[in-house]
Amino acid sequence: MNQTGIPNALSILSENRHGLLRDVACVMARHGANILTTQQSIISSGQKKDLSTLYFEFEGIEDTESLIIELSEISEVHSVERHQPFSKIYGKRVIILGGGAQVAQVALGAVNEADRHNIRGERISVDTIPLVGEEDLSVAVEAVSRLPRASVLVLAGSIMGGKITESVIKIQKMGIPVISLSMVGSVPEHADLVVTDPIQAGVLAVMHVSSKAVFDIYRVHGRRF
Repeated sequence: MNQTGIPNALSILSENRHGLLRDVACVMARHGANILTTQQSIISSGQKKDLSTLYFEFEGIEDTESLIIELSEISEVHSVERHQPFSKIYGKRVIILGGGAQVAQVALGAVNEADRHNIRGERISVDTIPLVGEEDLSVAVEAVSRLPRASVLVLAGSIMGGKITESVIKIQKMGIPVISLSMVGSVPEHADLVVTDPIQAGVLAVMHVSSKAVFDIYRVHGRRF
């Protein structure tokens, strides 16, 4: 992290070649960088199609200039750029899954509340995907624990249980609280909070992740509103 306690962030544009990630990791290790987040992808369109992008957030060093110079000298690296970390750009993430109509209403509340907080300097983003079906929803719920900066999940629908409930329990163990709309099925029985009004559910989700609000899901765990 830098002197303000914020992680450093770098992106690397290079050829897509075998062993590049190893070479980059070795350089960062020599400089004492402790990697916190990494992401790699291949550009699929545009002028830089088929090139590789690597993104890192890391702590443990203050002299990032010498690190950038050595990374730039790796074979087939085109450029190395410094960035703000995603926590300063997009911030904490509210994830909303479920049926389209209910998801839209939860998102309405969440986006309106996030707007109030972001105007005051916070960074809270809202991610949604309308999905139906036990299998698809259970997979999506379980994957929330692997999403960077995901801070709370809202499940919006009319009936959820079975494998979805199993996934809810898994991500709760990973520190992701779950808000459920009032619905049929076993999900509400295991959710950290059950809310009848979808707009209110979105508002409460944002208030929970906010560093300036006083609402805490765990203080009302198991309650229904």
